[in-house]
Amino acid sequence: MAQLAAGSAVPCALVALAVLGAPAWTCLLCFTSYSERIRICQTFAGVAGPKVEKCEEALEVAFKGLLDTEINYDERSHLHDSFTQMTLSLQEIAIAQGSYEVAFPYAAEKMREAIAQLKEVQACIPPCGVQELSRRFRCRGCYSKVCDLPLDCPVQDVTVRRGDQAMFSCTVNFQLPKEEITYSWKFAEGGVRTRDPYYFRDMPRAHGYLARIRPVQPTHRGTFSCVITHDQLPLARLYFFLNVTGPPPRGETELQVAFREVIRWAPREAEGIEPWRPSLGELLAKPEALTLSNLGLLAAAAALASAGLTLLAWMFFRWYFSGN
Repeated sequence: MAQLAAGSAVPCALVALAVLGAPAWTCLLCFTSYSERIRICQTFAGVAGPKVEKCEEALEVAFKGLLDTEINYDERSHLHDSFTQMTLSLQEIAIAQGSYEVAFPYAAEKMREAIAQLKEVQACIPPCGVQELSRRFRCRGCYSKVCDLPLDCPVQDVTVRRGDQAMFSCTVNFQLPKEEITYSWKFAEGGVRTRDPYYFRDMPRAHGYLARIRPVQPTHRGTFSCVITHDQLPLARLYFFLNVTGPPPRGETELQVAFREVIRWAPREAEGIEPWRPSLGELLAKPEALTLSNLGLLAAAAALASAGLTLLAWMFFRWYFSGN
């Protein structure tokens, strides 16, 4: 849906122009109203008559260089303010009996300079995703557009030996909004490699951008999907096809297998994938996970362990020397 700049009053004729072919001065149409433009020419050339029409043609010619202008969508208000200041300046020149043949090209050049100072739009990063930070506003037609990329990302292949751990990271290579981001996981079992939503069922135990399976079993072979959502709107859907290879780890006994099955037992809708719960080594590898409270607990644990070893050593030496 075409989104017009805030505060601009564009007549209904603009809709027809967008269909039949926009004129060369569409950037001017996006950020100024018809009444503002006609007021400028009436101030320069009189209330009505051929001189006013000639003034309008000169205005069109002066701004036709901005036909294909694209700007950062978030900079629309700044550009609208620049056009407002331009119309006021032209009216002042007209009141001072200046020439519009000189004033219009000068005003258009000033608008080019103002556009060059705006924050640049971010480039689209393939291969997938709705990238709001790359949204741009086009003067040709007065509408906004995001990257023309699919919502579904290509399937990533993950190969893991039976009994090992599989880790999935639901991350994209473009910047996400900082708030209201959620992650939901689904699984297509039976060894299916697909992106068809019909085959997937929810994995309610998995949440967050990291999820893992341990230990991996042949029943886990299939496609896992993660949906990144912002304010209930999907931004990207990622897919991971897990291929399980090899026999069970060496030395694994039937008793160990049975014990693992008992530990891992859960209702069907909760099987397969679990949230990422980092080990001590993984925490130490991620400095942001070591909060002040965690550092305090680690220090207390280290002090307690040191005191216990000291006490054991003292008891051993006391027993040893008492025996001698």
